Amino acid sequence: MTTSAVRPWYRERWPWLLMAGPAAVIVAGAITTWIAFSTADGLVAEDYYKQGLAINKVLKREDAAARLGISAAIMLEPDRLDVQLSGAQPEVIFAYLAHATRAGHDLRLRLVRSPAGRYQAPLPPLPAGRWRIALEDPAGTWRVVGESWSMQSP
Repeated sequence: MTTSAVRPWYRERWPWLLMAGPAAVIVAGAITTWIAFSTADGLVAEDYYKQGLAINKVLKREDAAARLGISAAIMLEPDRLDVQLSGAQPEVIFAYLAHATRAGHDLRLRLVRSPAGRYQAPLPPLPAGRWRIALEDPAGTWRVVGESWSMQSP
C-alpha cells in the first residue's frame, strides 16, 4: 500500500485558479473607482437649472444676429483663428471655443479687426476633438454660433 504525501492547499493549482477570477474583479473594480473619483465629469454642470433659464437669453442674441443679417466665415488654422464677419464691423469681437466633452479645454479669445476687415487671434494648440465656436460683440447684443469642427492632434 502506497501512501502519497498530502500537500498543503497552497501548493495545489486549483485553489489559485478559482481565486484568480474574483481577484481580477476586485482589482478592476478598484481601478474603475479610482478613475471615477480622480477625473472630473465635464458634462454635468452644478448650476444646470440656472443655465437652463439662461438659454432663452442666448437664443435671443442669436435671433438678433439673424435679424441684423450678421454672419461669419470662420477659418480655424492650427496656430490662428481667422474670421470674416459680414453685417457688422465692431473693432473687437469675442470668440468662445467650446470642447464637446471637456469644459476644462474651453477658450475665450479676443479678436481685433485688421485693416483688411478680418478678425484674427493667435490660437494655442487645441486638443483633438469636436469644437463649437460662438462669436459675440463686446456689448453682448448678438451672437453667431459656428458649426462643430473636428480638430486632429498635431
